[in-house]
Amino acid sequence: MFEKSQNPVHVVGLRPGALTPPPGVEDVLARAQVLVAGRRLLDAAPRACQPERAIPIVGPLGPILEDIERERAAGKAVVVLADGDPLFFGLGKRLIEALGAALVVVHPNLCTLQMAAARVGLPWHDVRVVSLHGRNDFTPLFAALARFERIAVFTDPEHTPAVVAQALLERGVVDAQLIVLENLGGAGETARRMRMEEAWDLPFSDLNLVLVERTAPPEIPLMLGIPDHYYFHEKGLITKLPVRAAGLAMLGVMPDSVVWDLGAGCGSVAIEASHLAHEGRVFAVEREPRRAAVIRENVRRIGAWLVETVQGEMPESLVELPDPDRVFFGGGLGQDTRTLAHACRRLRPGGRVVIHAILLDTLMRVKDYFHTHNWSFGITQLQASTADRLAGDFMLRAQNPVFIIWADKPAPAL
Repeated sequence: MFEKSQNPVHVVGLRPGALTPPPGVEDVLARAQVLVAGRRLLDAAPRACQPERAIPIVGPLGPILEDIERERAAGKAVVVLADGDPLFFGLGKRLIEALGAALVVVHPNLCTLQMAAARVGLPWHDVRVVSLHGRNDFTPLFAALARFERIAVFTDPEHTPAVVAQALLERGVVDAQLIVLENLGGAGETARRMRMEEAWDLPFSDLNLVLVERTAPPEIPLMLGIPDHYYFHEKGLITKLPVRAAGLAMLGVMPDSVVWDLGAGCGSVAIEASHLAHEGRVFAVEREPRRAAVIRENVRRIGAWLVETVQGEMPESLVELPDPDRVFFGGGLGQDTRTLAHACRRLRPGGRVVIHAILLDTLMRVKDYFHTHNWSFGITQLQASTADRLAGDFMLRAQNPVFIIWADKPAPAL
């Protein structure tokens, strides 16, 4: 058993809806001198809890955590009220990170997901949970939808069920439905299954949980090494499988990487990079509207929902994107180095650029650029051949040789 320090902070989970504490915490609540909670939970505090001071959780959490530690260090009995299980997408994690596990005692209750799963008869051990609290994008939801059949979404006043449905439809998701659970454990509890189109015009309680369920698997499994003929593409405008595999290996995509695929063509590199960067973000940037539409269709067929298609000229279309950790050039490098310079300037220190080039002129311009800027770089020439039937036997048909150039951005000098 973990040893707890003197006078730890007690975090008490209140049952969703009823807002009742778990058994065995009566003495903890009665001795509380400082009570910390959101305004809704402060109003619902048990009568046995008569603190000298109440700290509402509003605004940034940093100053509140500092206040909690000051009160605890001064010898005050501090109790924090939270929803459900404080360690399940709750305040408990932040408190432990700030104070240390020895200074925090957690008293869990039923969590919202447990109650939701019980209401709809859903085993919840294989449900992926994402939270949209305080975010300005839907990346966690798209990433989860690419890998899991069911996703529980914790919403907030900005990310309502209607907004969630709109974001999914705008990304191109059609093979999914919603279950919206409202006021769990309280008055007016409801559970409604609906199509995403239905959610747009419906009002919802502020206390809600959204379950997103896929209604059909993707047409093509998301994986590394998807055969070329599975992708819709214009003739010749695809990074072929052997070169794609080598390029992705050299790119070194990490789970949390932000990846730019520039001159994305049909999106094959971005799509397979999203399988690796499943906790990051992936952008497929393409100038031609027709090709951008092909990328979106490939994303839909493969279910690579993390890939965001950006259609526009480069480097102008890159300005609003988050700074990348990895940049891949499959095309679109052009006759100058403006786009390359923009991508390298935005690349985070320690990040990597990988460029596929067929023309010697492109190879020399890229080599000179990295040499001039004192970046570590390397060049590999790859030529693959594939078997093709001929006269009842096989022959090897050579693909175009490709130069693969990689370069690492130096870390800033100390």
